[in-house]
Order: sequence, then C-alpha cells, then structure tokens
Amino acid sequence: MDYEAVIGLETHVQLKTKSKMWCGCANAFGSPPNTNVCPVCLGLPGVLPVANEEALRLTVLTGLLLNCQIPARAKFDRKNYFYPDMPKNYQVTQYDQPSTANGSMDFEFGGGMARVRITRAHLEEDVGKNIHFERNSGVDFNRAGVPLMEIVSEPDLASADMAYEYLNALKDILVYGGVSDCDMEKGMVRCDVNVSVRPVGTKELGAKIEIKNMNSFSGVRRALEYEIPRQIEVLNKGGKLIQSTRRWDDVAGVTEEMRTKEHAHDYRYFPEPDLMPFAPTEKWLAEVKSRVVELPLARKQRFMRDYGLPASDAQTFVWDVPLGNYFEGIARQAKNPKAVANWVINNLRAKLAERNDFVAKQIAEDSKYGKDVVLAANEARSAGVAFVGWKLLTLSDLMFKPSALLELIGLVDAKTISSSAAQQVFAEMFDTGKSPSAIVQEKGLAQVSDAGAIEAFCDEAIAANPNAVADYRGGRVAALNALKGQVMKLSKGKANPAVVGEILERKLKA
Repeated sequence: MDYEAVIGLETHVQLKTKSKMWCGCANAFGSPPNTNVCPVCLGLPGVLPVANEEALRLTVLTGLLLNCQIPARAKFDRKNYFYPDMPKNYQVTQYDQPSTANGSMDFEFGGGMARVRITRAHLEEDVGKNIHFERNSGVDFNRAGVPLMEIVSEPDLASADMAYEYLNALKDILVYGGVSDCDMEKGMVRCDVNVSVRPVGTKELGAKIEIKNMNSFSGVRRALEYEIPRQIEVLNKGGKLIQSTRRWDDVAGVTEEMRTKEHAHDYRYFPEPDLMPFAPTEKWLAEVKSRVVELPLARKQRFMRDYGLPASDAQTFVWDVPLGNYFEGIARQAKNPKAVANWVINNLRAKLAERNDFVAKQIAEDSKYGKDVVLAANEARSAGVAFVGWKLLTLSDLMFKPSALLELIGLVDAKTISSSAAQQVFAEMFDTGKSPSAIVQEKGLAQVSDAGAIEAFCDEAIAANPNAVADYRGGRVAALNALKGQVMKLSKGKANPAVVGEILERKLKA
C-alpha cells in the first residue's frame, strides 16, 4: 500500500524586545547564568506580571504578515506542567483565544508556489535552560519569561523538503518584519514537528507523532526523512502507531520514543487570573499596521516584474535589503534596469566586499587600534568628527553618487567606452568619487570607432600574425578572436570591438 505524509509544524520564535514578557529584566543572550532575573520571572510568591506591549504588537504584526485574522479579544492562560526549567510550574500562554488566527503563507517550492494555512500565532513566555554537567545539573533562568511566539501551521506539508522550505520562508518573513532576529545558534527559533502517514487518497489523519529536539531547519528535514519511512514500515508490517512524542537524536540519525502524547486536558488550562484580556483598539491596530513591510516573496516577484530581472538577481536583492534599495533607487530612472543590476551585484558589491576584507585584515593586524577601531570610527562619524584610521564601508559611505552609475552605463551603451574600459572607470569612481566622464577624459579611455583608424590597426595585426590568418582562412573561426585581441592590444583597448570584428572579417575574406 502506498502512503503519504501529513506534516504540521509548531515554530517557536523569541521576539525582538529589550525586556522580558512580564517584567523589566533584559531580554539578552549570553549574560552570566541567572543574572537577568527577578522575583517575577523566577515565579516567587506575591508578584504580579505586567504584559510587554511591544511583544503584543510584534505578535499582531506577525499575524498581519501571515494574513491572519486579529480577534477583537485575546486572553492569557496557564498551562500547567512540572519541568525543572519552568520556575512557576506553569507557563503563561494563550489557549482558546489567541492574538491571531486563521492565516496563510505562500512560498516557493518545487519550481512553483505552495500555500500553508496558519492555525494561529500566539504569545507566551519562554522557559529556562537546563545545563548538565558531569555529576550534576543546573538551571539558567535568564531565558525564563522571554517573549515567545508560537506559530502553528495546519497539516498542509507533505514532505521533508517542503517543511524545510516553509521554515526558511517563514524565517525570512519574521526577519524582514523586524519581529525576531531568528538566530538559531542563540536559540531564537525552535521547531516541533507533528507528522503522520495515511494511505494515498484517504482523508482521515493517522496517529500524530510529535518530534522534538531539532536544533536547525536541516535537522527538521533529516528527522522527517527518518520518521516518515519508519512509520510506513510499522504499518506495512501490520503494526499500529499511537499518538506519542519522540526525540530526534541528530548524532545517531534516529527518533526515539519519549512518552505517549499528552492531550490538552492533561495540561489543565485555565485563564490567567493576574492578567486582563487584551482588546486592541482601532488606533492601536493602525499603529501596528503601519509597521507592515513588503514581504520577501512579494519583493522578489516585484523586482522580476517591474525591472525584468532574472530570479537569481531578484533573490540577491531580497537577501541583501540595503543593496536592493540602492539598486531600486537607480533602476527607477534607468532605461535598462538589468544593466544596473549587473553593475550593482557584480561590481559594486564585489568592490565593497574586497575593500572591507582588506580593512578587516588591517584592523586585526593594527595593534594601535585593535578591534575598537570600528567602534571609534562609528562614534566619530555620528559626532561629525573626521576619523583617521580603518573603517568598514557601507553603501552610505560611497564617494560617488548613484547617478554616476547611470552615467557610466550610458557611456557603455553609447559605445563611448568599451566594457573593459568601463571596469577601469568604475574602479576610479569607487576610489575617488570622480564622475565617469571626467575619468574617461583624464585617462583617454574614449573608444575609437573611426573606421580608418581601426583599419590601420587591423592591417598591422594581420601582417604580424600570418599563422592566425592562415588558420582562419583554413576554417578555424576561433582564430579571429586572436586577431581581435592583437588589434585591441595595438589600440590600447580603445578600438570598438564590434567595428574591429567587421573590418577583420571583411579583410580576411577578401
């Protein structure tokens, strides 16, 4: 019998706030253990939580980015369970009245588009972190009480690869929207997987297996690549699957059963008595809606549609937002936006990377400044003081104006300069900020298109290279390129390549 997988994901995301969910303790990674704590996040008796309004905003913002409905009323609940990393012995979360519900997310998959329904994106608090040593264990409560958003998908995913692409697309949306930095190395994004299998063509879901302990999106994919065949094998052998929770062992590459799955009533949910329900006003919602940004997929599609860019170029500008904004500022005025994209991606970005790699090495080697040079440069710049030393460059530091790039492209299109000369002009622009026209004039880079002058160069090249001439006349078409190269050398790169080719072919066929 043929089976198909049915997958739903629960993605937990730490929100980008300065303080925790219920108190004023810092939401900061990397502090010494148990230093960002207070009676509230330690769950001591007699304390009262106060909701972090920015966390509420970011949750509703996420709902808007994921096409969710925003209910008129949301409330918090207590989810009761007893783990060492949960200081109150319950987690404040949202159960039956979440902040957002019933959304959807489109993403690219398999050469086309896929859509996953979003059940809800609700707000809760993170727990502490258990730390195990050789002979004992400890708990760091710095993370306890950090605002945590859980995004629950419907079981619309059908494969390990589809789940992987969904998670990456979701991460891009959250980073773009300023909701979270989504740094997985810092534990800002964690994911639980719910997966079952069923006979192809049937609608009834199989026994849901939850998988935990995936530390990366690739880990989610590997866990599913193991678990789906495992479930199918159990059914093919006449076995029965029961709802349970399994742990992913990334080293062994297997899932292992932890416990049979709890049901909602096992957590004894009840309304949080210390927090009032939240009813967003129209004014409050309008402020959150003003923070909605263009999503990565929409940006990519718009760049391809409006500027005629291939998918690879558009994706580059999705990944690098400042570079994309710089490109678009020029492309709106350009006759050939694709040429602008080529210069921005292949030349400008490469030049910035080359310069900053050099600067980074100098900073590392310079004992006088050390690593503090970057901080000193930024502080001096913000204060309007000139700083003499090494500085990492950004797009805002460029010495030439964006209009200069349009001017350079115009010179190439008008055949005033050759493409190779344009590279020299760009390098000079980058270093000095001079206009392309001025550089062309100063360095004598204007392209020679005068047929008489080029014909003289061609005659000289033909006379000096009898073997290449014989090869071409003998049928080796590639020999013409060698002669072209000689003409360009004689003209010091100034001859118009198209005119050179025409004249050489005419003379060699005569």
